[in-house]
Amino acid sequence: MAQIKNLLSTVLLAVAFAGSTLAFADAELLSTRHMVAVGRRGLQVESFNPPSTYETFGEGIELPDSVGPTPLEEEARTFVAERLNLEQETVEFRSGYTGETTRNAYLRQSHDGINFANAVANVAFKDNRVVSFGSSFVRPNRIAPSTPTVNLEDVLPAVEEILEGKYNGYPTKLEYLARPDGSATLAYVAQIQNVEENTWYEAFIDAENGELVSVTDFVSEATYRVLPIQKQAFPEGLELLVNPEDALASPRGWHSSGTTNTTNTSGNNVIAYKSSQSTGLTSQSAAGPTFDYAYDDRNAPATTVNLDSARVNAFYIINSIHDIAYRYGFTETAFNFQNDNFGRGGSGNDRVVISVQDASGTNNANFATPPDGQSGTCRMYIWTRTTPNRDGSLENDIIVHEMGHGITNRMTGGGTGRCLQTTESRGLGEGWSDALAEWTEQKSAAIPDYVLGGYVTNTAAGIRTRPYSTSSTTNPQTYATVRGQTSVHRIGEIWANTLHNVYAALIAQHGWSPSAKTNPAGLEGNIVWLHLFIDALAIQPCNPTFLTARDAWIQADLNRYGGANRCLLWRAFASKGLGVSASNFVDNSAVPSGC
Repeated sequence: MAQIKNLLSTVLLAVAFAGSTLAFADAELLSTRHMVAVGRRGLQVESFNPPSTYETFGEGIELPDSVGPTPLEEEARTFVAERLNLEQETVEFRSGYTGETTRNAYLRQSHDGINFANAVANVAFKDNRVVSFGSSFVRPNRIAPSTPTVNLEDVLPAVEEILEGKYNGYPTKLEYLARPDGSATLAYVAQIQNVEENTWYEAFIDAENGELVSVTDFVSEATYRVLPIQKQAFPEGLELLVNPEDALASPRGWHSSGTTNTTNTSGNNVIAYKSSQSTGLTSQSAAGPTFDYAYDDRNAPATTVNLDSARVNAFYIINSIHDIAYRYGFTETAFNFQNDNFGRGGSGNDRVVISVQDASGTNNANFATPPDGQSGTCRMYIWTRTTPNRDGSLENDIIVHEMGHGITNRMTGGGTGRCLQTTESRGLGEGWSDALAEWTEQKSAAIPDYVLGGYVTNTAAGIRTRPYSTSSTTNPQTYATVRGQTSVHRIGEIWANTLHNVYAALIAQHGWSPSAKTNPAGLEGNIVWLHLFIDALAIQPCNPTFLTARDAWIQADLNRYGGANRCLLWRAFASKGLGVSASNFVDNSAVPSGC
């Protein structure tokens, strides 16, 4: 117990130290370090991520002379070592894959054969030229010895006490952790989870003294406030759809499980259940299989037919987003969610687990994104703003938003689940999720203002502070609005509104395709937008900022479309303050020469 008290004191000291960081510039606070609140006691643990550098190279730069036509691993390691003037043995290849436009490599720094957890790099190659490079590699002023001096088993109970959870059995490891003072700590890495409280942390425990020094928070929350919003989702009416699965993305359909087929809301991509994954599923209502349950929101969500309908809808939406995103590049090698990867690469056994009408909360939803090979976990709650209550699983934009977290957390940084952890990058994550939800609901070339969550709150103006709009009067938020913000949802609004305007510009230029969800081969604006959305995730750096996320979109357009939309994109970003000279949350409206 004394050890636990000492460890708790260490965390409390970390809270006191956090107050001194307020002198840091807004950009550094948002981009490198933030405090993670853990447990009911409200204790806070600092999470530090070294600042990333990001370079895009247009048509690309030649590889160093020492790099010939070699496999991706050797090309990437050699390029990073020479670019950063490091010994090649300190650059470890972690993963990589070949997409439609680029070959993408993800690397990490090491010392004495031990990887750094938060010093990573990513390189994108096109036609044997480097087109983008992101890095958060460090040059520590002190590196801890590579041999632990405490046993993990001795200190793990204290960490479990602090994080109010239990070690979940996922294999532990040793990694170095770059610290804000320039040092590198040798740390045990263990996953601590509390299923009832919806927490899931990756704990970094100092291997010299047993102190908890940092955490990765795998859970992304979508917190909805009571603001006026128009109705959507269930009131638009349920339909009986026949064979909605995409055979390319789901070659054995949505109800495959290994070599057998299921007759309930489980399959290769997702399992939708309540309370129990073995007994809490919805079974087919007739042979076929047919899942035909009529929801009636005049009755409580927990009535049998409403619960069945909610599970079926959650199952359908997660599968649908899986298939759409697959078409655009979120595949097995790009770290998607599937139990069986059909020999196509990546790590399997990680279908999405979605808990419908989850009893652990209300008026919310969340998605936890662990590394490739562990299931993403979504929790959908009942909303208590109306009588009867309403079910978040009948509000499609909420489910899409949550699945968006899974996509962006997996693709950024190469499948680790660690690369959207700073305040600014988590805010971008919220914005991407809102923008993806909006994309799925567009029905024509019209660009109406967009709001989220109207059905569950039964209000008229939205769960965000303003609708997403092409009107600067309706939504005046710009890059400068980020300054001083600490709420990831408020930061996310600014990015989502920017992407709303990028979308509108692409539609105005290229038109709109009604078949974009199943046919990504066209050149219409909505197809171009989602290609750039997914492509940019793969090439942006770990813990991106507004500026590096913008740069990734510009480079993604060059990679896929030869820069055909370069000026259009720059004008759209610049209209929201993200012009060429924007920095440190000061707006700039300039575009490159020639635009």
